[in-house]
Amino acid sequence: MFGCKCFHWTRVADFSPSEPETFSLPAPIAQWPKGQGFATGRINLGEIEVIEITKFEFIWECNLLQDRKKGVTFYKPVGLPDGFFTLGHYCQSNEKPLRGFVLVAREVDLPEPGYSCICKQEYSPALLRPLDFTLVWSPNDLSEENLDGGGYFWLPQPPEGYKAMGFVVTRKPDKPELEEVRCVRADLTDKCETHRLILNINSKFPKLPFRVWNTRPSHRGMLGRGIRFMHSSDTTGPTVFFHPDEVYMPSSVSWFFKNRALLYKKGELVGQTIDCGGSNLPAGGRNDGEYWIDLPIDDRAENVKHGNLESAELYVHVKPALGGTFTDIAMWVFCPFNGPATLRIGIVNLALSKIGEHVGDWEHFTLRVSNFTGELWSTYFSQHSGGKWVDASDLEFIEGNKAIVYSSKSGHASYPHPGCYIQGSTKLGIGVRNDAARSNYYVDSSIRYEIIAAEYLGESVVSEPCWLQFMREWGPTIVYDSRTELDKIIGLLPVMIRYPVENIFDKFPVELYGEEGPTGPKEKNNWVGDERS
Repeated sequence: MFGCKCFHWTRVADFSPSEPETFSLPAPIAQWPKGQGFATGRINLGEIEVIEITKFEFIWECNLLQDRKKGVTFYKPVGLPDGFFTLGHYCQSNEKPLRGFVLVAREVDLPEPGYSCICKQEYSPALLRPLDFTLVWSPNDLSEENLDGGGYFWLPQPPEGYKAMGFVVTRKPDKPELEEVRCVRADLTDKCETHRLILNINSKFPKLPFRVWNTRPSHRGMLGRGIRFMHSSDTTGPTVFFHPDEVYMPSSVSWFFKNRALLYKKGELVGQTIDCGGSNLPAGGRNDGEYWIDLPIDDRAENVKHGNLESAELYVHVKPALGGTFTDIAMWVFCPFNGPATLRIGIVNLALSKIGEHVGDWEHFTLRVSNFTGELWSTYFSQHSGGKWVDASDLEFIEGNKAIVYSSKSGHASYPHPGCYIQGSTKLGIGVRNDAARSNYYVDSSIRYEIIAAEYLGESVVSEPCWLQFMREWGPTIVYDSRTELDKIIGLLPVMIRYPVENIFDKFPVELYGEEGPTGPKEKNNWVGDERS
């Protein structure tokens, strides 16, 4: 279109959408017992009740470079039960199988019988139809050609005190019917933010700006109340595979303590043996540097460094997410020791002697499960100072719905697929290696786990272990001259690549330049908040 093939949209007249590729988990979802509200298909949010709609009617498709996978498709939810209303239409990238949902809502009967007439007069409905629609974008804006069947984007105009929750897309320039959607009373809404850019044609057509973003609530985490109304397993635990050359294995916390791990206090030279449950660890407070944990001082230290796979288990924190429409199951892995890093410069690999080492290593991944169906929706893979969410359709599975998590060699970052992941510049091939592969070393989290926290169930429902309340570091801080080792490496390189290598080294995380034990799970900001992505 417009004399250029960089942006393309398809007319209905010459396009009959084929049945989209869809995704489902490898095995049927477990049948959950009735009576507790989980996986019942609907959630009561107070004044409104919401359900998922996963059946859609094709509306319009927008592609880049005439490559369908580089475009997006817009859909209208269909098959709404009586009394439920659409709040907006659905959009998804064509790169992934169709596996989305839209929440549709109905108003709960309020106020209850017995309310005074005055209260009823003051009561405002939770949902109201819009007053009008405003056309905010269409491909006809810069074209004399009549593209009947193009995409027309309409923003509902809400009554005073109400907000529109999404856009309505049509194939024709005629306004949608007012009954098409409902607006929500403003006090029942929350702020949201754009998150990931799905499609951008601004650079090609500055006079025809068109961007498609994913959105998420601004306030997330287990205390957040915001819900995503438009979205891009059952809870069988993943299997965590360790690299075949891994020498620093995980262990249980109790095994680590039983093998004479020591608690040190600032100003005291002799450490105190920690009991197997961690009851003599100082609880609460903050990471003030007053206490830390270290390896035993006798000949057991080297053995403890290498962990004990037979005792290893996943420590589970269960918490609500996205306003209670999902449950996050954060699974924490403990390793007594984090091994040294391996540096990659082009085709050359250099095993570093100290850089990256530290006592105590807490890593995690998180399963995000739909509270409507009990289905695994996505998994968060924690990777050093960050991480990323991966849709269930992009995961590997074994034995039905058991997802696979790959733990990287020495550093124990988690990845969805095997391979060599570079922490640095992938383009230049310079950085710290994170090697992930399947092996005979693994932990099946569906049978080897311990639930350590689920605050939303109330106090005393889950007994949190004593060691979880230790907010200080699980290893000593030892500063060493790692820069000297890196400078020696830089000095051996050809002059033309010394500067970019040095620049990348300067951006490495601080933990690579000295031994500093991590704090425990409860001290991490994602314990209460959302994952960093």
